Amino acid sequence: MSEKRLGGRVALVTGASQGFGERIARHFVQEGASVAAVARSADKLTKLCAELTPTLSEGQAVLAVPGDVSQERDIEHIVESVLGAWGRVDILVNCAGTAGPRAPLEESDWAQWREALELNLFGPAYLCRCIIPHMKRAGRGKIINISGGGATKAIRNLSSYGASKTGLVRLTETLALELAENAIDVNAVAPGLLATKMADDVMEIGADILGTGYSKEIERQRRGEHDAFARATALCVFLASSESDGITGRLLSAPWDPWASLPQRREELSGSDIYTLRRIVPEDRGHKWDAGS
Repeated sequence: MSEKRLGGRVALVTGASQGFGERIARHFVQEGASVAAVARSADKLTKLCAELTPTLSEGQAVLAVPGDVSQERDIEHIVESVLGAWGRVDILVNCAGTAGPRAPLEESDWAQWREALELNLFGPAYLCRCIIPHMKRAGRGKIINISGGGATKAIRNLSSYGASKTGLVRLTETLALELAENAIDVNAVAPGLLATKMADDVMEIGADILGTGYSKEIERQRRGEHDAFARATALCVFLASSESDGITGRLLSAPWDPWASLPQRREELSGSDIYTLRRIVPEDRGHKWDAGS
């Protein structure tokens, strides 16, 4: 039997009670990690851990840690619980998120708009703030932030989602620079369109904005014609494993990028801005615009 890619590692996964976060937690366990599953629903977490427990190998464990990662006190309790159980966190996956209000900015409920920023951006940032010192002492770590396509393309009526996810990518790039000398890799993942509750929420803005392909792809996945989760979870396993050591500060698209080949391109990648968010200037599009007098 081949060695499991995350054997002996401790992972903290937020948003683990459903959707993509649950898939990540399950795959990390399959790959040998001990997993702290975090979400607001204690019942769903308990059920998940009960299902995973019979699959564990010797020395492996799962832990349900209920909490709201938009709240600083909850985050502190989550981190204390995981450190109390295992003494370390090797892998942090910030997956909990929300689509936020689905309306033009001036019509959006402002409290809900702020709440989206607190869950999608402030929560991951504070979790990183709490866990990074422990990763530094351990001399290694992996941080994976789930960003989504809202970071790379403006979508009408999803302003809080787009703003928060774009901020999460820039946070990823900044932390990668700050932690470059600590063997802590920080990357963002765009998982692609997945049949989740968030996808249902986003569809509320209408096909005239999203295009008909959005709902068709969701229907295709729910009919079992396309397992979009498989490649997205595989990318997270790759980024959590030692295979991706030294690959950091990138936003990787699970369905579109050749991420499995990046270990052979480390040197080329490290000195470039490939898979990052950058400003486009006229020369990038074949134009030469003079500033004039």
